[in-house]
Amino acid sequence: MSALKELHDRGQSIWLDSISRELLESGTLDRYVRELSVTGLTSNPTIFERAVSGTSRYDAVIRGLPPDHSPERTFFEFALEDITGAADRFRPEYDATEGRDGFASIEVSPTLADDARGTIEEAQALHARAARPNVLIKVPGTEAGRTAIEELIAAGIPINVTLLFSRAHYLGSAEAYLRGLERRVEAGLDPRVPSVASLFVSRWDAHTASKLPPELANRLGIAVAQRAYRAYREILASERWQRLAAAGALPQRMLWASTGTKDPALPDSYYVTALAAEGTVNTMPEKTLLAFGEHGELRGVIGEDASEADRVVDAVRQAGVDVDALAAELQAEGAESFVESWNDLLRCVESKRNAIHAA
Repeated sequence: MSALKELHDRGQSIWLDSISRELLESGTLDRYVRELSVTGLTSNPTIFERAVSGTSRYDAVIRGLPPDHSPERTFFEFALEDITGAADRFRPEYDATEGRDGFASIEVSPTLADDARGTIEEAQALHARAARPNVLIKVPGTEAGRTAIEELIAAGIPINVTLLFSRAHYLGSAEAYLRGLERRVEAGLDPRVPSVASLFVSRWDAHTASKLPPELANRLGIAVAQRAYRAYREILASERWQRLAAAGALPQRMLWASTGTKDPALPDSYYVTALAAEGTVNTMPEKTLLAFGEHGELRGVIGEDASEADRVVDAVRQAGVDVDALAAELQAEGAESFVESWNDLLRCVESKRNAIHAA
C-alpha cells in the first residue's frame, strides 16, 4: 500500500494545493485522484498567477471577454471555470462521503481581509456563480473575516477559513462556524454546511529559524498544529457540538496548510509525516504530494495528547519568542503577502489581456 493511500485510509483527506487549466485538461488531476488518493484541491492568487503566466491555455477565454473587463473580473471568469471543473471531478467523492470531502476552493479578493461586508458580498457572488455544493469560498480568519464567516455559514455558504496560525485563531474560526450553524438550527434551516479551518504550519519554522537553539529548530510549527488539533477534538466532544451534530451538522475539519518544507535540511515530506491525523485534511503542494507518494513514510497518527507540544511551546517562549505576538504577526504578514500576490496576478492578467486584444 502506498503511503498516500495509507494516510487516506487512516482518516486524513489529501488535497492538492494547486490548480491550472493544464492540470485539468491533460488528465493529470484524474491520475492524481486514481493513483495518489487526492480528493480535493485548493487555490490561491500565486497558484493562478503561475498558471496564467506560464501558458496560453487561458488566451481563448480572455480573448472572448469584452476588452473593458477589469483584470479582477477577467480573472474570476476563467478561475471559476477551473474551480468548477475541478469540483465536477471531485463530485463523486463529495456524494460518496455525503458532503464531507471532494471540494475545490476559490478565494475572495485578499484586499477584503478587513472588510466584512465586502467579503460577504463577494463570497455570496462567487458561491452563486460557481453553483456547486462542493466549492468552498476561502475567507481569511481575521477579525472582519470571522464576522463574515458567521454570516456566510448562516446563509448556507460553504467556507474554507484561511490565514489561521494558532490555536486561538482556530478557536475564533470555530466559534464563528458554530454560531452560524446555531442560527440555522434556530431558523429551522439545514445545518449541513461544510467548512474547513486552514492552519498554516511551516511559516512558523521559517520565521523562527534564526531565533531558536538547534534543539528547537523546525519544531514550533508542528507543536502549534498539535495544540490546535487538541482544541478541535475538544470541540467535537463538547455538548454544544453534539447538539449540532444531532441536528445534522458536519464538523469544520482542521486543514493543514503550508506543509511544503522551506528548510532544505528537512525531509521533503516532514510536515506530512508529522501531521497525520484522523478527521483532518492536508493540502499539499504538487512537489510535496509527489515526494510523499514516492518515498513518504507514516509513523502513526497524532492524537489528542499534546503535552509534548505544550513543552515545545513553553521552551520556545523561554528562548525569547513571544508565540502569541508572533501568531498575530504571521497573520498580518500573510494577509499582506496575499495582497501582493493578488496584485501580481491582476497585473499578469492585464498584461496578457492587453497583448491579446492588441494582436
